[in-house]
Amino acid sequence: MTVTTEPVKTSAGQGGAAHITVRGLSKQFNGSAIYRGFDLDIARGGFVSVFGPNGCGKSTLINMIAGLIAPDSGEIRFGGKTLAETKIGYVFQNYREALFPWLTAFANIDYPLKLMGLDAPERRARIDKLIARMGVAIDLARYPYELSGGQQQLISILRALVVEPEVLFLDEPFSALDYEMTLFMREQLQKLFMETRTTMVLVSHDLEEAVYLADRVLLLTRRPARIAAYIDIEIERPRRDETLSDPRFVALKRQCLDVFQREVRAA
Repeated sequence: MTVTTEPVKTSAGQGGAAHITVRGLSKQFNGSAIYRGFDLDIARGGFVSVFGPNGCGKSTLINMIAGLIAPDSGEIRFGGKTLAETKIGYVFQNYREALFPWLTAFANIDYPLKLMGLDAPERRARIDKLIARMGVAIDLARYPYELSGGQQQLISILRALVVEPEVLFLDEPFSALDYEMTLFMREQLQKLFMETRTTMVLVSHDLEEAVYLADRVLLLTRRPARIAAYIDIEIERPRRDETLSDPRFVALKRQCLDVFQREVRAA
């Protein structure tokens, strides 16, 4: 296992060269600094979980990287490209507000492909391919209000994936799901990551989930947020139920918890 802590500069880590490069990022809300001169590298084809104390700015960080919130200063590049030159997907925590209620499940998934200007046969082929890959058994002719919470969130994830993003951001995507559906969605996300090696950045409030899914766990301090630790999760995939009791997993989770508790006590 490998740990990087400040003031040592973060490296791309597992996966090789950096895909996302953040330099000098700063952000204030109501005169309070959330980030100040923040640097971060995320490897191409890597899966990073972001974890930290409540209110430290986890969602704010990925929202700035994804272009949903403008930073006050700093630079964000994607393999040397700008955000406008990069295809991203974003899965929101509140799936009920993220889906268009007047569109069917299929039309919700299809919507970004229409914006891309693809013709109907190509859009249908891409959606069918994705549905088959994920093993989804949902009636896509239904409207969101006719689906369960887990099914709605799955539609949100499919909509984010159908554009074949270079980077996928997930902001606590399973927090509103029951445990059974959460386990199913974790496995689907892991399967997709292994098949596509899409760069993924997950904000999670569940430490077990953060460690289980990630190649690296980014642990943040309280605000203004700094990197408390950047921990490599060197456990082979696919990870299964028995992974949770693997001594390596237990030790890594304990290590992350120790850092988290240190930061909470420091406040």
